[in-house]
Amino acid sequence: MKKVFLVLLVLFVIAQFFGPERNEGNLQSVEPFVAETNPPEDVKRILEETCYDCHSDVTRYPWYDKITPVNYWLASHVNDGKKHLNFSNWIDNSVKRKDHKFDELIEMIEEKEMPLNSYTWTHTEANLSDEQIQSVIEWAKIVRAGYALQLPVE
Repeated sequence: MKKVFLVLLVLFVIAQFFGPERNEGNLQSVEPFVAETNPPEDVKRILEETCYDCHSDVTRYPWYDKITPVNYWLASHVNDGKKHLNFSNWIDNSVKRKDHKFDELIEMIEEKEMPLNSYTWTHTEANLSDEQIQSVIEWAKIVRAGYALQLPVE
């Protein structure tokens, strides 16, 4: 049993020298999104503190990201979030897709499915109050109304 534990310990130590690619862009990557959607200051702060870590090319990593296998779990989480919605490549989306993403954003925030509980456990600032939720939803509905004007009539 001691040999097994020793082998596992050595493997764990060796694993610490390896890790996934980090999502360390800069906030300039979200500037086109911010410029286009014009969030009020309170919503802009909410996006920065609550959304960008998983939904942009800018992740603020916690101290425990240095520990393998936690870093792989976080990388998977961030990659999945960016797959669903990435504010850093917003400009590359069609108006129809942007409108759809805002529709999903509203639904996820209203249903309190976002931010994820697994995120808010360690990021208490991401626990949104009802007032914050309402601010985000109101802003998102205004943005959607603007996109609706740009969509072709079917």
